[in-house]
Amino acid sequence: MNSAALITMLLAQGIVISVAAYFFYRVLTMPPKPDPDSNSDNDEVLIRQKY
Repeated sequence: MNSAALITMLLAQGIVISVAAYFFYRVLTMPPKPDPDSNSDNDEVLIRQKY
């Protein structure tokens, strides 16, 4: 393998790893979203209704 191919391969792998690491970091540091399915509005209701 000549040096131009080796440099191209290393640059391509470096770019792919950098982008993957960036998005992995963003996913790990993202604040949690509030749960839209939460029933916190009716926590004081003790009797469940039958449907």
